[in-house]
Amino acid sequence: MLEFVHRQPACFERSTEEGHLTGSAWIVHPADGRVLLTHHRKLNKWLQLGGHADGVEDLLQVAVTEAREESGILQFVVLEHDIFDIDIHMIPARKNEPEHFHFDVRYLLRAVTEAYTVSDESHDLAWIDTSMMSTLTTESSMIRMAVKWDGIRKRSTSMHP
Repeated sequence: MLEFVHRQPACFERSTEEGHLTGSAWIVHPADGRVLLTHHRKLNKWLQLGGHADGVEDLLQVAVTEAREESGILQFVVLEHDIFDIDIHMIPARKNEPEHFHFDVRYLLRAVTEAYTVSDESHDLAWIDTSMMSTLTTESSMIRMAVKWDGIRKRSTSMHP
């Protein structure tokens, strides 16, 4: 990812055909630790919410904006300003778009409400217990983020009995 960013001055632009940076949000429930996932309309997979930077270089801002647009939830608490996860994955060709990479930077957010609205970009949204992740997806990055989140929750619980 760093090699791509250093090599490609337009790395934040969707028009960069090789690929581009994206910002995503691993959104956790306000009370019980479940995560909000989208059944993505174009990719037909359960994924975290997120999207294109479209020239915005602050990928945390991109992640929060996309989370708002895709969930209808207007307020989030940023649980960590550091990057939660990164992933490079291929997006298949569609209509006028060739196959390309998403260089995805993911952040950890907590929703302030559990009420959401399904956007046009999704078939559905759902609060998912991380123990059920493997029943919804085989995507290694999704399983990895679930394990990371479970580890954070476990450490937090052990620090505050």
